[in-house]
Amino acid sequence: MSVELMVWDEPVPISRDQARATYLAVKRDSPVTGEAPDVAKELPGEVTTYPGHVLVTMDLDTMDEMSAQVFTIARAHGLVCYDPQRDLVHNVAPLGVYEGMQLHTGDGMVVHDPDLGLVHDVLATLSAQNPFVALVNFGRHFLQVSPGYELEYKEGTLIRTMVPELAEVQAAFSEYATGDRSFLTRHEWA
Repeated sequence: MSVELMVWDEPVPISRDQARATYLAVKRDSPVTGEAPDVAKELPGEVTTYPGHVLVTMDLDTMDEMSAQVFTIARAHGLVCYDPQRDLVHNVAPLGVYEGMQLHTGDGMVVHDPDLGLVHDVLATLSAQNPFVALVNFGRHFLQVSPGYELEYKEGTLIRTMVPELAEVQAAFSEYATGDRSFLTRHEWA
């Protein structure tokens, strides 16, 4: 079984719906032959070019490692990356305030310097198949959540709290990523 990612240029951040529609429209076209764009030469996996778009196909066994490489290369080139398996779009911006921050998911995705929209959308994928989401600033602090919305924050000491709704989890992650610590005073931590 194989999985795909598609990369292309967008002047502004786009939504998952826009990315999905673009991906589906491009897949209806025929691939182009000839000289591939520079980014296509750097991407791992099997690369297929379409007008203005590059499709990367990889096998399921190497998906996590290769996807991380594709996300990094796309970002370096200022390109959007759409993951149709997870229905997630990786925009170039806006980013959090911590350079080198990593997004980790329980289903194996690792993204360096994730955009805030991706962080928001990934949190909605919490499930038995994706049992946690974490934003990690190695050697400093992290925030993570598991299904049932148990938040864990560590900066020295690990503390936990339960929150009732996904929207509150998304707000806490957004605040954390942007350097705002309001989520710490809004909840009772143990």
